[in-house]
Amino acid sequence: MSKSTVLQVRMDAELKDDADKLFKSMGTTLGEVVRIMLRRSVDMGALPFSLKKVSKKSAAGYLQRYANPGLIKREKEAWANAAAEKHNKVSG
Repeated sequence: MSKSTVLQVRMDAELKDDADKLFKSMGTTLGEVVRIMLRRSVDMGALPFSLKKVSKKSAAGYLQRYANPGLIKREKEAWANAAAEKHNKVSG
């Protein structure tokens, strides 16, 4: 069995609550849905759902409308902190 890791994602609390309720009603969890989506993406070599054409020409441009600009700086800081912690554990 491969080693486990933790994925942290910042999102709007209301979105998370809505997703938790939806997935609970389906007999699963948000974490399991994320694992399923990631496994399916890797297996397919693509997103497991289609993206409709928008004015931007990339998936990032399409997905930008779902982003929370207020969290971008916090997400970058969280990634930097996680990398620093990992480095400190390895070298310390």
